[in-house]
Amino acid sequence: MRLRNVKNAYENLTKSSYFVKNPKENKEKWQEVFQNKNPIHLEIGMGKGQFLINMAKTYPNINFIGMEKFASVLVRAIKKIEEEQLTNIRFICEDAKNIEDFFDREITTLYLNFSDPWPKTRHAKRRLTSKEFLKCYDKIFLKDCHIIQKTDNILLFAYSLEELSKHGYIFEKISLDLANSTISNIKTEYEEKFSSLGYKINYVEARKKSK
Repeated sequence: MRLRNVKNAYENLTKSSYFVKNPKENKEKWQEVFQNKNPIHLEIGMGKGQFLINMAKTYPNINFIGMEKFASVLVRAIKKIEEEQLTNIRFICEDAKNIEDFFDREITTLYLNFSDPWPKTRHAKRRLTSKEFLKCYDKIFLKDCHIIQKTDNILLFAYSLEELSKHGYIFEKISLDLANSTISNIKTEYEEKFSSLGYKINYVEARKKSK
């Protein structure tokens, strides 16, 4: 899907109190950003923000951070959140490959919703559940490593299960058809669209003890 450019997107982001302009400066200080000691959950590739905003509304005692590398996408989430006046959500415009620059033993749960499958074998290390990324995630979790993934791409899902298992994760919940499972679920924009068309959504909640 072609990304539509939004004029002055980054400039508009910086005008919002929900946007963290220099996240490197907050490494090890995210509790100070939220001014509380509540758990911090992170979504990588948050898109237009529907999932994270609804999570923040549903769970006011959890802090949420959305990471999105495209300003033209993130600015749409900012427009949505300005109407909500939530105190437990922040956004950063950064690439996940640099995640260790922003967090250090601070994240409780990581969401990977409908990530780019990078289908070509030579691009496997770019997948957000590759061993390269899983090693990075080890350094951002506060205690247990806790990852929740949703995807409509069954090949990415199979790959993710294998890589997570190799990395020591135990699967707590798993479904090949999330809509027809008993798992509690808040949908993304993408998920709503493709579920309505009959696409099955794959889901896994995985955890491992931190070292």
